[in-house]
Amino acid sequence: LLQEIVNLLLCGEAVPNVFDGKMDLGGGMSLKGIPSDVEVGFLTLLESLNLCKVGQYLKCPKWPIWVVGSESHYTVLFALNPNVQEENELEERESKIRRAFDAQDQSGGGGFIAVEGFQQVLRDTDITFPSDKLDDLCNAGVIVWSEFWQALLQLDKRAGGMKDPTGLMGKKQFTIYHFNGIAKSVLNGSGNTGGSTPIQRPRICKLNVSVPPRWTQDEYLADVVSSSASGSKNDSVLSLAPPVQTACQHAPLVDCIRTRWPRAACSWSGDVPSIV
Repeated sequence: LLQEIVNLLLCGEAVPNVFDGKMDLGGGMSLKGIPSDVEVGFLTLLESLNLCKVGQYLKCPKWPIWVVGSESHYTVLFALNPNVQEENELEERESKIRRAFDAQDQSGGGGFIAVEGFQQVLRDTDITFPSDKLDDLCNAGVIVWSEFWQALLQLDKRAGGMKDPTGLMGKKQFTIYHFNGIAKSVLNGSGNTGGSTPIQRPRICKLNVSVPPRWTQDEYLADVVSSSASGSKNDSVLSLAPPVQTACQHAPLVDCIRTRWPRAACSWSGDVPSIV
């Protein structure tokens, strides 16, 4: 019921799911998701745990503001610069392909589709694989997104793939803010009263985010291996140039951020941003 209420506030309809559109279950039955673009988005810790799949409507809202769901309550992630939402040519291409793939995914976000649906994806996105590669992808009877994406990284852009011989894709760097309006323990400085009893207060945290390019085969394979094993002077400016390297920090919020910007590296000063 909570998700229906959140969706009602975000998109105007009390639908129970967070994926895009409808999912046809056959037999005249379907599941309802987010019907169209929204102004404020939604991210959830559950997606980082592979318990759901948030669609592009909620991940890419009109304004760079996201409600963040956790196991206890909701917080807010936002950016002052709307350019954090902008994508370069290949990112736009990936979004189009992913949306076409998800439209054929009847597994509830499992990341695989039938051969018939795959053929429709290829038509919708103007992708032309060599016949031998196409046979390899369809051989098992289902097409898994990770295998499809790996094949796209090896397919030239002129054939609808993601291989970029220019190598011009840069690293994104931007600043976002996280606001937790519910009480959070502050254990240092003025946060203590009587020496040992922490007070509680709302908190806002500034995060510097760096998103590496992911358009090469080596980058993709490194991402797969990593997954299986486990600021600028003007804050309003989005930089596509390689930023100064900073130590990468981790918190559950970072897992949520990575559902929107895969492999994002985050850093902050002071207390760890809390979503609980």
